[in-house]
Amino acid sequence: MSNREEAEIQISELDLLSSMFPYEEEFVVTDQLAVAELKHYAENESAEMPSSKVQFILNVKPEVTNASMVEFSMACALPFKYPTVLPEITVRSSALSRSQQIHLNSDLKTYLMQNCSGEPCMLSAREWVKDHAAAYVDKECSSSSVTTSNAMQSEDKTFTRLWIYSHHIYNKQKRKNIIDWAKELALSGFCMPGKPGVVCVEGLQSSCEEFWSRVRRLTWKRILIRHREDVSLEGGGHAEIQKQRKFSTLEEKCFDAHGARGNHMDLGQLYHFLEEKGCADIFQMYFGVEGH
Repeated sequence: MSNREEAEIQISELDLLSSMFPYEEEFVVTDQLAVAELKHYAENESAEMPSSKVQFILNVKPEVTNASMVEFSMACALPFKYPTVLPEITVRSSALSRSQQIHLNSDLKTYLMQNCSGEPCMLSAREWVKDHAAAYVDKECSSSSVTTSNAMQSEDKTFTRLWIYSHHIYNKQKRKNIIDWAKELALSGFCMPGKPGVVCVEGLQSSCEEFWSRVRRLTWKRILIRHREDVSLEGGGHAEIQKQRKFSTLEEKCFDAHGARGNHMDLGQLYHFLEEKGCADIFQMYFGVEGH
């Protein structure tokens, strides 16, 4: 299957999901720019491959007879080669313990590997979660089981860096939250307030995902993950994590603010800052032009 055929299948599946689940509480695309890039790529033979994966949330409310309604959230990302390769899905719920969540996600992945290779499978995955997820709330998962311990190891042995774009970041409380949450979750990076707003966080994958789930719940005009980097850690120890970091802590960075409200940063200075940190290529992903 060619890359463009895969892109067309992804677009068709997204259209199907949005028609079946028209409300934001059921289905929401978290990176609209990635969808626009994917459509442009599918429709133009000269277009380059998209720079980031399409990401979205599917919320599922299975009926649970012996309890009140439990909601499960499926955080989904479609790799460029999907459906030739499987989608990346993480199911979460406040009703699940950590071991139950790991067990559930491991079983979902096994189901997808056995039943969905090479075919669009988001609806199948959603149905599986709707039919099976509630049972995991009552399951006592032994952390000594091979599946659970392997899944836990793989989650904790991935170093992630998220590049988040916001239409603007002015609010002082939000800026304080970003710094406080990063500190709490042992994440490093930086936050550039103003218009646009840029946030980078890096650290263990589970911590980055927790940070993103908190940030995106705040009220924003527009916020999305512009780019994501995942690196497998050899040993997963503290030294290996520190080796992967490009930033020592998370701090707020202001670059010669100007404009009527003093809210526009000098993007040339941002580019040089990124260049110093070995991240210059990110500038073009954010702003569509090469820095200098």
